Amino acid sequence: MLRYETDLRVRYADTDQMKFAYYGVYFEYFEQGRSDLLRSVGLPYATLESMGFLLPVIEAHAEYKRSAHYDDLLHVVTILPARPVARVRLDYEVYNADRNELIATGYTIHSFLNAQTGRPTRAPAVFLETLDAAIADRSSKHTRKNP
Repeated sequence: MLRYETDLRVRYADTDQMKFAYYGVYFEYFEQGRSDLLRSVGLPYATLESMGFLLPVIEAHAEYKRSAHYDDLLHVVTILPARPVARVRLDYEVYNADRNELIATGYTIHSFLNAQTGRPTRAPAVFLETLDAAIADRSSKHTRKNP
């Protein structure tokens, strides 16, 4: 398992007419956590793409427990629960950081695609090796990024 934690603030543009964070923006929060996790292990999306691989979302799910509001500090926990093969699943927990209150959970599933052919492929060896090294290095540590 690999875990990464990211803090971010709810922007005014993230809120709807009811002054809550719009439900669809949580997928952007998930994306931020996912991007930060990959970057933290040395595999940002740009690197994967330059190696000829794409990671499109093929499934996404969110459950909303509480509302987030403008300027709330959110704590996004991104978890890679298992070593990927042809697909990778990432789980997410979103907390109101000031109250340490769980406000949303979810997951995304991504398929590895060959960028030239657009066809599904297995996870590239460098991806798996990099994740294995990161998991071994962080076996019991948590890494946190502050904005």
